[in-house]
This record gives sequence, structure tokens and C-alpha cells, in this order.
Amino acid sequence: MTAPAVLLLALTAVHPASARPDPPVAFDRKDGRLLLTANGKPVATYAWEDRAVRRPYFTDLHAPNGVRVTRTHPPVAGKDAVDHPDMHPGLWLAFGDLGGADFWRNKGTVRHVGFVDPPAAGKDGVTFAVRNRYLAGDRTVCEEVCRVAVGVRPEGYLIDWASEFTGPADFHFGDQEEMGLGVRVATPLAVKGGGRIGNSDGGRDEKGVWGKAADWCDYRGAVGGDGAGVALIPAPGNFRRSWFHARDYGVLVANPFGRRAFTKGEESRVEVKAGETFRLRFAVLVHAGDADIGAVFAGWAKAVGGKPR
Repeated sequence: MTAPAVLLLALTAVHPASARPDPPVAFDRKDGRLLLTANGKPVATYAWEDRAVRRPYFTDLHAPNGVRVTRTHPPVAGKDAVDHPDMHPGLWLAFGDLGGADFWRNKGTVRHVGFVDPPAAGKDGVTFAVRNRYLAGDRTVCEEVCRVAVGVRPEGYLIDWASEFTGPADFHFGDQEEMGLGVRVATPLAVKGGGRIGNSDGGRDEKGVWGKAADWCDYRGAVGGDGAGVALIPAPGNFRRSWFHARDYGVLVANPFGRRAFTKGEESRVEVKAGETFRLRFAVLVHAGDADIGAVFAGWAKAVGGKPR
């Protein structure tokens, strides 16, 4: 069992002693996608083959009450805001400057090499690990081993995302707004649609959240009268606290790299030497609009400690 999996507490029904309980999260793998469900209801889809989006991503994230919290992918004209259709597919990890190449705007390619650990469903949820290769033309900038665990918590669905990066030569993470773990919320959840953004320090909406470092940031609202939201929670053991690139039109990014971009301070340049390993970890909570994100952060932070893995 991978490290993130042991941190997830599953909600399961009480079964007779002779019966074997169903896993809280199930999966179906087909056509370059992993379809995740809980009790027959959609949770999310992990995609690693998409010619338009040249990097793996999650799409169609749903709250436990069935509300889809990420924007339709591809967005539907007349129903959704249709900007950045291939850069904002749902939930993604990407970098506008990684080794001098732009993987945020799909100018570089993040190639799915294969599963390090194949998808498995157990009592704590679904776990899997993939190897991704970051290519700038024919040049390999680095490789990433990404370990994911998706489980059920009392507050909602929790995605635990731990990535480690190594390269055949020295490489760096640069300084831009467009770096880190991002989510594009469903159009009705955006502040422009009546939703709201809040961070761990009490900031509200783009004006109070953009460019501010925080322990976590949450985007929530309602769709057809039903509440829903998604929170990004960087691990306290990451190399630096994350700033948040938050926009009222519906995007939220946890970014520990953009020091100059957000504060106009000294430019950040995170160097990784050949053969060394650089680690990042995040949790993503998908909830029904009433979750106490501070409590989730406190519990998860205590569980993961000061280590990114």
C-alpha cells in the first residue's frame, strides 16, 4: 500500500461478519482514462491520453451529493465560460517554466510512461502511481512519479497527490503565476456565478486571496440549490508555503514557486541537480459546500507530518 493510502479514513457501511465490504471507491479503466466512483456515483476521471491537453489531469470531479464541481470539459458555449479550454481541464499539476519549457500552456508534453503501481481498490479507497516524462521537443527535462490516493472522508472525497521529480541533468522550476496544482470550478461555482473563495487567513474572493500565502484555499458555491466546493491543501512539509493564484472567473492554483509573480520580491528559481529528487504534495477535498476546511487541514497535516511524502 502506498504512503498516501494509509492516511485516508474510509466511510463504509456496517456489514455482517461473513460479508466482505465493498471498497468505498471503485474504478474502471478504459481508453486512457480511469473512471472513479463511490457507491455507483461518479467521483472523478483521471485521463492520461488526450491530444489537446498534453499532460495528465483529473476531470469531472463530483461532490458526494452528485454536484459536479469542475467545469465541463471541454466547456460548452452558452453554458460555460469557454476561456482556456485545454489549459483548465479540471484538476491538474503543471508548470509554466520547468527547465525553461512551458508545460502549463501545452507547449511541452508530459508523456504518461506507465503505471508504477497499477490502480487498486481497497478499504481506504483507490490508489495508483504513474511515471510521467516531461519533454521539451526531444529533450527530457525530468521525470515525475506521481502517487495518488482517492478516498472517502466524513467531509467529502479526498485526493492525496504526492509527486517526486528527478532529471538526467540539472533542471529548475521558475517563477510564474501559472505554476502548481490548479482547479477550474464549474461555472455556477465561480464568484462571478455567485460562489466564493476563502483562505485559511480569512481572505475572501480574488481581491482578498490572490497572491496571498495560506495553508489552504477553498472555492465553493451552489448548483441548482445544492452546495458544493473544492479545496486545495498544500502539505506543510513542502519546500515553501504556497501562494494562491485565485480568480473570480473560476480558477484556483496552489503555487509555491511564484515569489516575484505574487509579491514583486526576489525571483524564485528552484534548482534540482541531476540525480536529486524534488517533492511536492497536496490534498484536494471535494465537498458538498459545508466542510470545515481548517479541521480537514489540521487532521491531514498531522497525519502527513513535515515530510512531503
